[in-house]
Amino acid sequence: MTFRLRSLLSTSLLAATLLSACGSSDAPGAPAAPPPEAIAKANEIFVQRCTPCHGASGHGDGTASGTLDPKPRNFSDPTWQKSVTDDYIVKIIKVGGAGVGKSAAMPSNPDIRNADVLAALKNKVRGFAGK
Repeated sequence: MTFRLRSLLSTSLLAATLLSACGSSDAPGAPAAPPPEAIAKANEIFVQRCTPCHGASGHGDGTASGTLDPKPRNFSDPTWQKSVTDDYIVKIIKVGGAGVGKSAAMPSNPDIRNADVLAALKNKVRGFAGK
């Protein structure tokens, strides 16, 4: 193998390694996953407060959705998922629909102050993407 070919292969391997490390969830600056207790609390809150309208699968088809106009958000909609930021999702969880110029039927949740629980709820909403 020639020196030039070895050099090219080494450079390519180094670049691939660096690029894969940049996409890692352990990269510096990446938000840490919420602790298990926060995830459990978020799941409990979702079942109690969100499922009646948004449904267990996040499709906006909960038992209370039939009487609502507008219909609850379908969290699996990829267009919607791409159109909103994580901060927006957290904000609407906290201040409700009226607080962001949407339907007042989406209640606010001022009692949810724990940042880890809010992050876990946001992750749950994001987890419905494409499902």
